[in-house]
Amino acid sequence: MKNILVTVDFNRNEQLLVDKAFQLAERFDSKIWLIHIAAPNPDFVGYEVGPQCIRDNRASELRKEHKLLQEQSNELNKKGVKAEGLLIQGATIEMIMEESKKLNVDLIFAGHHEHSFLYKAFVGSVSGKILKKSKIPVLIVPLG
Repeated sequence: MKNILVTVDFNRNEQLLVDKAFQLAERFDSKIWLIHIAAPNPDFVGYEVGPQCIRDNRASELRKEHKLLQEQSNELNKKGVKAEGLLIQGATIEMIMEESKKLNVDLIFAGHHEHSFLYKAFVGSVSGKILKKSKIPVLIVPLG
């Protein structure tokens, strides 16, 4: 197992997910790819870009998320596990599947948050959708 993809959403408890991936990567001398899928640009989904303040705010969010990914990957590198962070804009599930193929990933780590029935009915679960679409083994870590 040479490449592990870890999906990071910056909502909560992803450190547990990163720690579990680290334990496995350390044992198998694997590389960890931390990936965060950001929402696509508004013009990608058919909306006008909008005022400059909205574009500036979006750019600031993306810089913050990129910095967090770099900090996490630097921390893993300091501990002796090769790691890189990727910030990609697009549709979450499709981008995870696409990057998994590009990076020749052997295992996908995804966190699972418990949600209400209504949330599941209307939005669904990212981890569940990854399980359905992936041809690569997926490890789901309960995050609360």
